[in-house]
Amino acid sequence: MKSVLAIRHVHFEDLGTLEGVLASRGFHIEYVDATTAKLAALDPLAPDLLVVLGGPIGAYDETIYPFVDDELKLISARLAAGKPVLGICLGAQLIARALGAKVYPLGVKEIGFGPLSLSDAGLASPLAALNGVSVLHWHGDQFDIPAGAAHLAGTRIGANQAFAHGPNTLGLQFHLEADTARIEQWLVGHAAELGQAGIDPRVLRKQALQYGPALSKAAREVAERWLDTVISEQTSPA
Repeated sequence: MKSVLAIRHVHFEDLGTLEGVLASRGFHIEYVDATTAKLAALDPLAPDLLVVLGGPIGAYDETIYPFVDDELKLISARLAAGKPVLGICLGAQLIARALGAKVYPLGVKEIGFGPLSLSDAGLASPLAALNGVSVLHWHGDQFDIPAGAAHLAGTRIGANQAFAHGPNTLGLQFHLEADTARIEQWLVGHAAELGQAGIDPRVLRKQALQYGPALSKAAREVAERWLDTVISEQTSPA
C-alpha cells in the first residue's frame, strides 16, 4: 500500500478534503505532529508522498520554535532525493526556504475566500481546475518563488501563491484542502488572529457556505491530476 506522511502543526489544519482523494487511491495516511514528534528520527524518504500542512507560525521561526529546523532538514532531504512533496501554506513556505527562497511578512493578513490569478504555467498545470474558483486564503507571510521553480498563481494581495519545482514538488500558499463543513474549527482555533486583524468570523462562515462546494470539487480535480503526474513520474523507466 502506498503511504502518505502528513506533518501538521495544529490539529484542525489537516488534509481536509484531500484525505478522501488519497484514501480512494489506496494511500495509507499517517499524521505526525511537528510540535511533539522526533522529526530528526523520521526517514524522509520512507513515505511515497510527504505533505507539509499549515500552521500559525513563521517558516523562519526556528529560533523560537526549534522543531522548525528539524522540519527544514527533513524537507531538504526529501527534495534532494526528488521524492514527491506537497506543501500547503506554512508547508509551502518551508519548502520554499528549503529550496533557498526567502519567506517574509506580507505586511497584511490575507484571510478569506477569493479567486486566484493563474499564470500561463498555472493554466497548464493541475491548478487549472481552480480557474475562477474562490479558495481559502489565510496567511500573513509570503514566499519568493524558488530558483528553477515555475510561478503558478497569485492574487492582488499576495503575488506568489503557488509554485512547482519539477514534477514532484508543489507549494500552495492558499488552502486548497480546507473542508468548509468544518470551518467552525478554523474560526475558533484562529479567533485571536481574526480579532487582531479585524475580520468578522460571520463573514468567513457565510463565504464558506457560498464557495465551499465549488472549492471541494476543484480541489479533488487538482489532487487527482497532480497525483497522476507524480505517479507517472515515479513509475517512468530510468
